[in-house]
Amino acid sequence: MATTSTSTGPATTRNVALVGHSGSGKTTLAEAFLHRAGAIPRAGSVAEGTTVCDHEPEEVARGISVSLGVAHLDWRAPDGVTHQVTLLDTPGAPDFAGSVDAALAVADLAVVVVSAVDGVQSGTEEVWRRCDEAGIPRLVVVSQEDRARASFRTVLGALRGALDAPFVPLELPLGEEQSLHGVADVLTERAREYDGDGRTHEEDVPADVRDEEHALHDEVVEEIVTHDDDQLEAYLAGDEPGAADLERTLAHEVLTGEAVPVLLTSAVTGVGVDRVLDLVCELGPSPVERAAVVALPDGAGSGAGATSEVAADPAGDALVHVFRTVVDPFVGQVSVFKVLSGSVATGDRLVSTATGAEDRVHGLFRLRGREHVAVDRVVAGDVAAVAKLAAASTGTLLAGRRMPVAARDLPSRAPVYALALRPVSQSDDDKLSSALTRLRAEDPTLHVDLTGSQAVLGGLGDTHLAVAVERLERSFGVRVTTEPVQVAYRETVTRAVEVEGKVKKQSGGHGQFAVVQLRVSPLPRGDGFEFVSSVVGGSVPRQYLPAVERGAREAMESGGPHGYPVVDLRVEVLDGKAHSVDSSDMAFRTAGGVGVREALAAAGTVVLEPVSAVSVTVPSDAQGDVMGDLSARRGHITATDSLPDGRVRVDALVPEAELTRYVLDLRSLTGGRGSFTAVPDRYEVLPGGVGGR
Repeated sequence: MATTSTSTGPATTRNVALVGHSGSGKTTLAEAFLHRAGAIPRAGSVAEGTTVCDHEPEEVARGISVSLGVAHLDWRAPDGVTHQVTLLDTPGAPDFAGSVDAALAVADLAVVVVSAVDGVQSGTEEVWRRCDEAGIPRLVVVSQEDRARASFRTVLGALRGALDAPFVPLELPLGEEQSLHGVADVLTERAREYDGDGRTHEEDVPADVRDEEHALHDEVVEEIVTHDDDQLEAYLAGDEPGAADLERTLAHEVLTGEAVPVLLTSAVTGVGVDRVLDLVCELGPSPVERAAVVALPDGAGSGAGATSEVAADPAGDALVHVFRTVVDPFVGQVSVFKVLSGSVATGDRLVSTATGAEDRVHGLFRLRGREHVAVDRVVAGDVAAVAKLAAASTGTLLAGRRMPVAARDLPSRAPVYALALRPVSQSDDDKLSSALTRLRAEDPTLHVDLTGSQAVLGGLGDTHLAVAVERLERSFGVRVTTEPVQVAYRETVTRAVEVEGKVKKQSGGHGQFAVVQLRVSPLPRGDGFEFVSSVVGGSVPRQYLPAVERGAREAMESGGPHGYPVVDLRVEVLDGKAHSVDSSDMAFRTAGGVGVREALAAAGTVVLEPVSAVSVTVPSDAQGDVMGDLSARRGHITATDSLPDGRVRVDALVPEAELTRYVLDLRSLTGGRGSFTAVPDRYEVLPGGVGGR
């Protein structure tokens, strides 16, 4: 354990989500923040696998973030106030979008990181939409300003062209690429020059950018004061507000979404890192300014879907939101949470608002990657963690007393890619179910189906599932191989036939005797199974009819001539024969199965394939390519619709067999800008007959 940390209160707390496209430099920026704040002695490297936030073996091996990294630091702002900052470093790959959802659920500010080289990318646009949906204030940091082909001005233009937002650039680069040596502060009109160790001193703005900086200063000041009547009046009278007054007004605009500041930095050289931290603390809202929202249960007096705000009041009732669960090899399950209200101290008891189960808090700590920084008490607004809470799963609320509230649901993430898992040994098979349950507790975007002949694991992409399989072995000791998920083909008949199911067996003592006359006919698609008795006169005693039905169902489940389960069948018992001694439930059950199998052979069957209702959302310029690709997959386009954000939604019916790798192909086809959902819809006759393609 590291030295004990203390809480300074919600007004000086900043919970910051770092979001953006994969490779934009979020983790490297977090490393620079931690080093500049003195939280770590030296900055690590993603390439070397030595960063604080990307410390899991799966992340080190791939060189990308695959889970939500949490890191605490203290930062002394220019006004002398020390702020407690929790960095929530999110993956940029779409496979791990669930981590972005979790971070935005508890963050008070989103820092959108955009590469100065690559500019606005598909991941940038996606996290921007997510921030819009979450209603979270934003600040943009243009990163990697020291790299070849970096261009702050190009990126600023791309931001304004691609995203509908009131961007307010607060800096200009001094030099760029390898010659980057400082930033021009637009509000103070002073240059911040950086030494080799990342420290800074102020100078006059260099002559080569002075005119551009001054023109931008006038533009930015005018934009800021238009949102404050007193400042606007003074400005029009020739009295320009000072930088501190402008920042206070700008902070309110950030909170309300009326302004999105744009900053620049090089995390590698340290240029701009301190200024970003300053403005995160000065412009970013605290938990006091953004009340948490919780869900009220049905019947609470406000109707279904009702919510309630929870103020970040340290004196209020204790209420915490568990937004991440991690299995630590040394301390067991770790619950990472945000205190929404009140305070939590070691020794307190917390109650699950969902189940009423109670747990004792054995020890609190803040996270800095894999490091645990002990803390005796945390208050409203703080992010902390605790080990071994049995009642705490991801997404639950814990309170000091039973409360009729719940955490709001995160955005639904339906699986778009799936694999079947085959345990390597019997020991692995025995442990698989419980291990998958624990794995899903860590990552709710994973979906598990153990009901069929295969153990199916679904997720958001191939990398998502590859990481999950590696985690199964590393954290839970379960080894599996993977294989494609079998398509759930079915069979049915297309015409009615009449057959006889007969069992006659005599071997001394009681024998087996049963005869049933059956009419087997097709049902409308999707109706499943219907059993009817038209027996008159008691030729088949009533008590044996359930056995006939069971035999018919078992024959359908065991498969038709092509080997697939049979559906949409009507079985009618017309007549039969029974024996007073040799007839039994087993005999009539067997006769029912024999009759159905003979009917399937006599009528012939067709193979049915599952068809999904697919909804694909893509940029308008990719609509034609996507529709052509869906048609090539035997899809039937049912509708297209233009969305308010300029994208297009294409609805289609597509055979499930054509969707096994669709998420990967769609991302390739649209440059990562496409997404889709698929919902099982119906069964249709497979063209060409036999399935298993």
